[in-house]
Amino acid sequence: MTLTGTNTYVVGESPAYVIDPGPEDEGHVAAVRAEAERRGALGGILLTHSHDDHSAATWMLEAPVVEEGPFQRIPTPGHARDHVCFVLGRVCFSGDLILGEGSTFVPPTGGSLTAYLDSLRRIATLDLELICPGHGPYVVDPAAKVRGYIEHRMDRERRLVAALERGERSRARLLDDAWDDVPNEMRPAAALVMEAHLEKLDAEGRLPDDLRE
Repeated sequence: MTLTGTNTYVVGESPAYVIDPGPEDEGHVAAVRAEAERRGALGGILLTHSHDDHSAATWMLEAPVVEEGPFQRIPTPGHARDHVCFVLGRVCFSGDLILGEGSTFVPPTGGSLTAYLDSLRRIATLDLELICPGHGPYVVDPAAKVRGYIEHRMDRERRLVAALERGERSRARLLDDAWDDVPNEMRPAAALVMEAHLEKLDAEGRLPDDLRE
């Protein structure tokens, strides 16, 4: 679920800032520290969210965690309640809001999918030329990527609603209908994402009350 691993960014010079130091990996942290020192000094650490694959190595860098530094800090909950993005000029460091490839896991934690879609729409209003994601390659067409992310979620919702309107009430069959392209090893994660969609429909008064396991 982390693709090729977590991306750590060293940004700026004298001081440099580290965005998402990553997991507790000594070799990785040594490389990050060396790059920060090459740029003059490490001014601080910024975290897009508190998940271990982004934050666990924070203590190893021996630098303060800062809220913004020279960046614009944008709250973007959904993947995690404490998720934020950082913007510098026309570059967005998106953490797990937007990945370089694939889609983001949005858990069923009470309004998380609604929050996630609102976060995407918030980023869509920005004039960006590059997204630096928490996992995967750079996104060089931010506007198209964000539109695609929103459409992907809404397409899942349309397929889910269509199955419900046909009278389907089994969660397993709903998953088969709306997530039929998901490989078997990802079905448990897809089932959790489906629960986030069901929570959203329930909050909007669009969920039948006779849903089954």
